[in-house]
Amino acid sequence: MNGERALRAAVGIVGAGPAGLMLSHLLARAGISSIIVENRTRAEIEATIRAGVLEQGTVDLMAETGLGARLLSEGFVHHGISFRFENRFHRIDFSALTGGKAITVYPQHEVLKDLIKSRLDAGGTIFFSADRASLHDLDSDTPSLRFVSDNHAHRLVCDFIAGCDGGTGPARHAIPDTAHRIFERHYPFGWFGILAAAPPSSPELIYARHERGFALISTRSPTVQRLYFQCDPDTSPDDWSDDRIWAELHTRVSGPDFRLHEGKIFQKGVIHMHSRVAEPMQYRRLFLAGDAAHIVPPTGAKGLNLAIADAFLLSRALAAFYGTGRHDLLDTYSTTALHRVWRAQHFSWWMTAMLHRFNDASSFDRRRQLAELEMVATSHAAQTLLAENYVGLPLEERPRGLCPLGTPARAWGPGPHSFGRR
Repeated sequence: MNGERALRAAVGIVGAGPAGLMLSHLLARAGISSIIVENRTRAEIEATIRAGVLEQGTVDLMAETGLGARLLSEGFVHHGISFRFENRFHRIDFSALTGGKAITVYPQHEVLKDLIKSRLDAGGTIFFSADRASLHDLDSDTPSLRFVSDNHAHRLVCDFIAGCDGGTGPARHAIPDTAHRIFERHYPFGWFGILAAAPPSSPELIYARHERGFALISTRSPTVQRLYFQCDPDTSPDDWSDDRIWAELHTRVSGPDFRLHEGKIFQKGVIHMHSRVAEPMQYRRLFLAGDAAHIVPPTGAKGLNLAIADAFLLSRALAAFYGTGRHDLLDTYSTTALHRVWRAQHFSWWMTAMLHRFNDASSFDRRRQLAELEMVATSHAAQTLLAENYVGLPLEERPRGLCPLGTPARAWGPGPHSFGRR
């Protein structure tokens, strides 16, 4: 290996997922330098197909910051969703309940393509295929990242580090165990997901509750459907033939008034369901964002949107710091972000608990679950609560109080900040 190369930037970003890329994009618009370090190749990132339901605030932010061209022309705008239970449909009209807000179905890998292209076109620096990334000097005024790229060792010295590298990356694990807590819950089921070459079965998402378990009907394009059904988390996709998959989906969703459109299944896999929150989301000059700080079950469609919201909050805090010397938004980043995170955790848990079959559920539990669904289907107040959470809380929403662990004032310390703007 060749000798170590020295790099400097105001912010070092670990991870080229939604949080890391959006943070770098927003920082660049504020004139703040950043470098992204990512262990995957660009091709791997752009080829990993994941769901993408974008909240109104996410769509607006992308459009307002120059990322909306493909999103606005290719995304599917949905003004509501439908619940299906007891062989009946119950539509929740988001736009009518939220003053015209909606969601947009636009796959996450397409969001990442747009972000990567924007950063590279603007001259941004992304180290793809970076090995052995590690964080150092977090208790100093100049934290650093070390990694290997193109057979060269690199040391990136920064004012701040943003850990946007998911739950298994090095950023969260660099925080001392005594400095944070992990809140976690694992669910006793998973989602069996497929991509099928078929026309849409419904103009909007369908959330189905059935005695055999939950099912979700979505779309990815005019010719591709995305469908899920609840399964045992240890299920092997190889044990399910196409005919068996379609039969299960029909059982849970189809009826006299509705029929799924079938097609060739070209991707299938099982998603495990769990929730996790790391508190606080900052340690001195290290700030966590996206899946590095929190994971939600996909039922509420919050994962990508929480990552974008984190990036927005952190970019705003850093822009205030470099622009005027204010540090209050950096000091309270964790408290502000966690307010939204726990709201999303509650919403995702509520949707999951209301729609899934739990193996240990009694007959009382199942009847209570149906009563809850009936309440949502018939109560304007319950529908409004669901709609407001689904289309997304305002990005500017402020917490009314401190989160349980609070955030130590100026935990990142004083010190010089010489790298700043480009």
